[in-house]
Amino acid sequence: MGSEGRGWNGAGDGARGGEEKPTTTAAVAAGAPADVPTSAASVDISLPLPEMTPHIIGLCKGSVKGWSSLDSSCFSIETVSGGITNLLLKVSVKEETGNEFSVTVRLYGPNTDLVIDRKRELQAIPYLSAAGFGARLLGIFENGVVQSFIHARTLSPADMREPRIAAEIAKELHRFHQVDIPGSKEPQLWNDIFKFLKKASALKFEDNEKRKRYETISFREIQDEVKELKDLSDLLRAPVVFAHNDLLSGNLMLNDSEGKLYFIDFEYGSYSYRGYDIANHFNEYAGFDCDYNMYPDKDAQYHFFRNYMQPDRPSAGTRSGSTLCGNKHFQVSIAHLLGIMGPHTGKGIPNRF
Repeated sequence: MGSEGRGWNGAGDGARGGEEKPTTTAAVAAGAPADVPTSAASVDISLPLPEMTPHIIGLCKGSVKGWSSLDSSCFSIETVSGGITNLLLKVSVKEETGNEFSVTVRLYGPNTDLVIDRKRELQAIPYLSAAGFGARLLGIFENGVVQSFIHARTLSPADMREPRIAAEIAKELHRFHQVDIPGSKEPQLWNDIFKFLKKASALKFEDNEKRKRYETISFREIQDEVKELKDLSDLLRAPVVFAHNDLLSGNLMLNDSEGKLYFIDFEYGSYSYRGYDIANHFNEYAGFDCDYNMYPDKDAQYHFFRNYMQPDRPSAGTRSGSTLCGNKHFQVSIAHLLGIMGPHTGKGIPNRF
């Protein structure tokens, strides 16, 4: 594509006008449950863990019931992972009984508020938690949250392809899509795509090679293609549900001894098309290496559909699975589009595709 259309101003169907500003603590707290402690404190995510530790302990003391009077020497902190957008820390306390109790501190990555609606996320968490999804919200601070610790392992892309686990994911996703989150039920997918596109069209690069490659992109042409996809999707009249929108292996956890599967990290959660959520999940079979030879074949897809449509009687879901499959094929192209654009829109967020 040529560079003649790069000067797009972000206008378009579903685009949000005006300059967007990072979400403040007060705005985020407005979407949180009234009984969850909120702090204006922030933690510099670039600090080494030893320098970060006193700040993390202070936040946990203010968030976890019974911890406020504990001496700092009672705490131990370790890094769980450095995710795509977050840094996760496990904070543990050994109680007088000898039992160890742990929580998770999730620190948002740099500029992630530019692409993630934190208020929307915090509004959804209590309802998802009540339905048995994710970790319990314990505290909120300027650039992160304190949550209960889930005793489970993170799945790999290979795990998602295992038929038994794929069936459980499908059943849980069906249940996830039944949760009612108060507020507008309008699909947010197109708003998010136009928002990402607007931010992507305004990026600056100091590296000459990157800048030259960037200047070959016609964002006006992409905008036109997005509008065409939107018009086509309207014809499908696809079911709208509260969708996870980021169901990659890293957001799936499994307690093997209990056989309990967990969905976590609802940062991108919003009302969206059912088929899009499933299509995006299938794209994640490729993993971070983007090996699309791992994309589920027809048999694996129908196995997933049957367990999604008829969780109690998967063998009875053949006909409805065919309907879902037809809708899913179109949504795959949208999932690819959003996956390509989203990670480019905030500095410091790795490109996943």
